[in-house]
Amino acid sequence: MASLGEENPNDTLIFMDLAIEQAKLALDSLEVPVGCVIVEDGKVIASGRNRTNETRNATRHAEMEAIDSLLQQWREKRLSASEVAEFFSKCNLYVTCEPCIMCAAALSIVGIKEVFYGCANDKFGGCGSILSLHSSSSEPLMSGGAPPGKGFKCTGGIMASEAVSLFRNFYEQGNPNAPKPHRPLAHQATQ
Repeated sequence: MASLGEENPNDTLIFMDLAIEQAKLALDSLEVPVGCVIVEDGKVIASGRNRTNETRNATRHAEMEAIDSLLQQWREKRLSASEVAEFFSKCNLYVTCEPCIMCAAALSIVGIKEVFYGCANDKFGGCGSILSLHSSSSEPLMSGGAPPGKGFKCTGGIMASEAVSLFRNFYEQGNPNAPKPHRPLAHQATQ
């Protein structure tokens, strides 16, 4: 685990525990158990949990839910684009699993200050496991592609065992929303 950045280590654990609570809500809703909170000046200003099954929208990851919640709040306050960018640059995100490539790119584009995550995402991780989208880049990935991200600090391994335990629970019970489960659901196997 890397250093805990500018945050007080106790605060980091408190905020990650709140992200774990969001992940538990996702698990209770038969979603992949990922949750997050966005913090500004030591206060949670948004939270999110995976809602891909509930919304039937594959982009509704915890981070996207939290970002959209903030954008809606700031839109209602009629903040300018530069004000929104300034606010994001002061925010930290705590998430139970390393952001996927989509979410890491979005976090870079909005200019989040720092990301703290639990377990690594060996299949889709965008903060070092597969790609390193948190690293600042002045060049777009491809010409005509998305705008270049601003990059952000990233620290992983915080409460990773708790996050992995939630994933284990989810996959042991089976995913009832999968088109064709690879193995029977837990309750079907015992019948």
